[in-house]
Amino acid sequence: MNSTVTTTVDERSDTQRRGGRVAPTGGLRRRPGRRGAGLVGRGALALVLTLGAAVMLVPFVWLVRSALMTDNQIFVAPPEWWPKPFAWNNFTESLTAQPFGLYLLNTMIIEFFVVSGTVLTCAISAFSFARLRWRGRNVVFALLLTSVMLPYAVTLIPTFVMWSEMEALNTFLPLTVPAWFAGAGGGVFNIFLMRQFFLTIPFELDEAAYIDGATPWRVFWMIIMPLSKPVLVVVVIFTFIGVWNDFLGPLLYLGDQDKFTLALGLASFQSNYTAQWGYLMAASTVVILPIILLFFLLQRYFVEGVTLTGIKS
Repeated sequence: MNSTVTTTVDERSDTQRRGGRVAPTGGLRRRPGRRGAGLVGRGALALVLTLGAAVMLVPFVWLVRSALMTDNQIFVAPPEWWPKPFAWNNFTESLTAQPFGLYLLNTMIIEFFVVSGTVLTCAISAFSFARLRWRGRNVVFALLLTSVMLPYAVTLIPTFVMWSEMEALNTFLPLTVPAWFAGAGGGVFNIFLMRQFFLTIPFELDEAAYIDGATPWRVFWMIIMPLSKPVLVVVVIFTFIGVWNDFLGPLLYLGDQDKFTLALGLASFQSNYTAQWGYLMAASTVVILPIILLFFLLQRYFVEGVTLTGIKS
């Protein structure tokens, strides 16, 4: 045993004398200057991000403080950032001035059908483009992407005339049915996003399932969908926010106030109470809160889905 150790030490000494290289036994040390520059860079980046976040939060802070002020305090010069006193009655009176409960119910009905239809049909389309092989697949996908450049205003009048001929105006059909056809025009981005994510899943999983006798439909439901939770959450968030903030669609197709959505109801509230800015700000704060909560609850999946999209495995 001792002879073996002595031989190894001697061989290392001979290697050093002959100018050979020996693997270092200690860890690598960073230069003090480079380490300090890295800390300064990270500190500067954190400072820039903090300032940017503060600038982005100013409109939201202004909205909340105005919701807690009277009309005389909102536009006082110089502006006051702290309500004196807090006008909590703005929330109760604004929410009872209009049937926001009914508007919320109408919005959630549309959300359910649009989100479910968009996620299902866009996922099926993306699976076809990413995992199945058929002639002309890439050409069709390229043509599909070119439709993104088509302005929404170009198809606005023909679409309205079509639904009018079908006697579907003043119903939820024009707002929900297109979602079951791969999200119509707005679903192209979702198809692209899902396709890029599906490409990151190893194809060996599909091949193993096909060897066991699985069909493409079974592969889609049992393999692809369970592994695609991050991108599905991203599509859900985008679709939910789009429907929640949609104003033009309900404005075109809904004429009965009992079928108004939150966005349309908020606009009518503004026209009816143009002088009551405190009520308007309070109602706007309540309407925007679910979107903020949704993002904070699902932000981990949101960041993961956007980060992994397009990264090959």
